[in-house]
Amino acid sequence: MTDLSTITFGTNTDPYNKAAERGWAITDASQLTSSLELEADVVIVGTGAGGGTAAETLSEAGLSVVLLEAGPLKTSSEFDMQERAAYRDLYQEGTGRGTKDGGMVILQGRSVGGSTTVNWTTSFRTPPETLKFWAEHMGVSGCSVEEMAPYFEHMEERLNIHKWPQAPNNNNAMLQRAAEKLGYPWATIRRNVRGCLNLGYCGLGCPVDAKQSMLVTTIPGALDNKAKLVHRARVVRILRDGDVVVGVEAEALTSDVRGATGHRITVRATRTILAGGAINTPAILLRSDVPDPHGRIGKRTFLHPTTLSMAIYDELIDPYYGAPQSIYSDHFQWQNVHTGPVGFKLEVPPLQPAFAAGFYAAAGEQITQSMSKLNHTQCMIALMRDGFHEESQGGAVEINDKGQPILDYPINGFLLEGVRRAFNIMLEMQFATGAKSARPAHKQAKHYLSWNEAKAAVAELDVAAHKSTIGSAHVMGGCPMGNDPKKSVTNVDGKFHHLDNLYIMDGSLFPTSIGANPQLSIYGLTYKLSTALLSHFQA
Repeated sequence: MTDLSTITFGTNTDPYNKAAERGWAITDASQLTSSLELEADVVIVGTGAGGGTAAETLSEAGLSVVLLEAGPLKTSSEFDMQERAAYRDLYQEGTGRGTKDGGMVILQGRSVGGSTTVNWTTSFRTPPETLKFWAEHMGVSGCSVEEMAPYFEHMEERLNIHKWPQAPNNNNAMLQRAAEKLGYPWATIRRNVRGCLNLGYCGLGCPVDAKQSMLVTTIPGALDNKAKLVHRARVVRILRDGDVVVGVEAEALTSDVRGATGHRITVRATRTILAGGAINTPAILLRSDVPDPHGRIGKRTFLHPTTLSMAIYDELIDPYYGAPQSIYSDHFQWQNVHTGPVGFKLEVPPLQPAFAAGFYAAAGEQITQSMSKLNHTQCMIALMRDGFHEESQGGAVEINDKGQPILDYPINGFLLEGVRRAFNIMLEMQFATGAKSARPAHKQAKHYLSWNEAKAAVAELDVAAHKSTIGSAHVMGGCPMGNDPKKSVTNVDGKFHHLDNLYIMDGSLFPTSIGANPQLSIYGLTYKLSTALLSHFQA
């Protein structure tokens, strides 16, 4: 482990410390004393994987770009590896975002860089099975493995995405050992890092800027290209002149981003790109009352519903240190694509204390005893691949009477069967590697002392929403792309079907879930779409 006492976080690596020297145009909307009006070739709503990639691509070509971000600008000079501050400042609703019925917690970033600022650096290309399914069943052309390859290659080079060369920490190593013992294939994860110190606190913002997030790569690149960034600015609606989109209107938020100051930001632009993510982008369209003749906006929103199992070992695991994710297994992912039970990917999460405590769904002496053994605790997660089966149609984004987004995502029997099956598989894997006890993430469960005891107990559990712990850090869909306007919101170039000059470039474009952590899928697709958009200006 790196000796933290030898590190001065942020001060030497934070590119924003030289913002004035580099001539960057950054506006904190919470400090505005009057309304602000801007003009640009392109206005981009959101600064995550989609917005950041599009901003650099378009500004490099000489276009004037304005970036709007609802969250604050927080940088490595402020990242102190403390959960309380990170969850408050860097996540949607302070990690309190969830589905309409409270059945799932949703972790999404909300600061400059979006979820790329707080994700665990796991980088997969869109699986071939997913791209094939889109072509054959979802009316998506131009996105085959061969057609996407050059765009993935570009972004992998830009973000230094490579196979993690160091040995996995024990949390990940247990997944590898279990897979080998039970005959499941496994592989090493590729990560978007440069000069990584293997700290393990990626989810709280990288304090040494090793994570190649949009915060430290494409956003600085765009700012160097004279793009303008306005943060703490929540886009309320798009602006239209008949069937032509001419920009957006935003409201300035308070410094804690919990309220509005009353000042407005209006950006008029030749092209408007929505890249706010797969909940916020549909919400903007719904608030704007755009044409939706086939009722597609916000529908088929996917989450990779994720459940987990915790195990305690005699040996030290220290699951909070080291690369958060470095080993995975797809053995149960592609056994079928759109028939049979739901498939899922096996990974592990890092276990910072507050984060880990939420997994137990317990209180009192039970949680105290579990947390006292955190340094000996290993965790596996199963990410279910939703959207491929007729019984897995995802959820729907709605807006409440205040215009705030709500995701209605029922957890049906098809998914709950996957939860029970995943419990059994993960528990068997943990006991196969010497776990002294293991517990599935279920309110009625306890730490079982053997695989036979755990298997019998899981068979009797009432696996249901609110009793089983199910969450998500991957929100996809809601504005699917496709060639048929009756089944999609945009065409395969990301252009909104029913209005001119409006584009979407984020994970909401995906017609299904990805079946893998989605950041590289968004990078590659957005680079493809933003490169194509340049031809409209050059023409």
